[in-house]
Amino acid sequence: MEIPVAGETLVMEGKMRDRFQELETRALKDLEAVRDAAGLERFRVTYLGKKGLVTSLMRQIGSLPADKRPEAGRQANLLKKKLTERFEALRRTLSLEAEKGTRRIDVTLPGRRPELGHIHPITQTLEEVCDIFQRMGFRVVKGPNIELDYYNFEALNIPKDHPARDMQDTFYISDTLLLRTHTSPMQVRVMESQQPPVSIIAPGKVYRRDSDVSHTPMFHQVEGLLVDKGVSFSHLKGTLTSFVHQMFGKETGVRFRPSFFPFTEPSAEVDIQCVLCRGTGCRTCGQTGWLEILGSGMVDPAVYGFVDYDPEVYTGFAFGMGIERIAMLKYGIDDIQMFYRNEMRFLRQF
Repeated sequence: MEIPVAGETLVMEGKMRDRFQELETRALKDLEAVRDAAGLERFRVTYLGKKGLVTSLMRQIGSLPADKRPEAGRQANLLKKKLTERFEALRRTLSLEAEKGTRRIDVTLPGRRPELGHIHPITQTLEEVCDIFQRMGFRVVKGPNIELDYYNFEALNIPKDHPARDMQDTFYISDTLLLRTHTSPMQVRVMESQQPPVSIIAPGKVYRRDSDVSHTPMFHQVEGLLVDKGVSFSHLKGTLTSFVHQMFGKETGVRFRPSFFPFTEPSAEVDIQCVLCRGTGCRTCGQTGWLEILGSGMVDPAVYGFVDYDPEVYTGFAFGMGIERIAMLKYGIDDIQMFYRNEMRFLRQF
């Protein structure tokens, strides 16, 4: 291999510097002409790729004398860094422009209608129940979710040592405060504030320590009360039979079974003919053909003692129902927790 003389080395160094300069000028000019991602990729391959012009020129540095290579390598790295920075800056600019292009509003396109929500099936059922009783002349009243023990139990003929308290597993806040286990406290509150006639329904949320496929710790109830002169059990039966027929259809059978509730005497549970098998017997109704939907009875005279009503003059009836149970029967749902899982496929059916 021939060793170049001093003059030849200077010529080689000069040519290398010129080639760096020429390559930089050419590359920057080509980069200015890039207008899209495809052009940018071609630039990268041509100048910055593994077989690009910058890489090829850097490989020629090895032909320079050893003491000249560091300076040539520094110039080559500066060139590569400069082109790479300009390349990345242009790529960001093109990316932002492309993103803006996708966000551009075309006023000639049809408008997008926002998706509308709808009323939850529990709320639908609650409103339907209230509408039926309001048409019968009942007034809607609402009260606090956090209730006094007095109104929730004692004034409803359920003293502290009464075994009926075991029927309702209660969330206590203190010795005297609790999350109401039913909306019946509103019956006492209303009777305290007015003399008969009284005809009210009290819808709302109630709370009990219970959770399975047919129970939840929070659920909805509607309690009803009617007090006046001459009110009898026949009025109770007629009112609730009319409700069942309006809610489930006139062909639905109704029956009353003796039961026990501390604040009514006599008491009865109301069953309807199974909405699935129509009385022939199925798994849902336990092969009986009947389904229990609410409790009811004539107001116990002991309750009147808490509100200064004369039981010799006034009589009345009360009833209560769980809205989730009514909705399950009306829509054929076998798991109460479906109402609270917020599954869109389920909710869109209503």
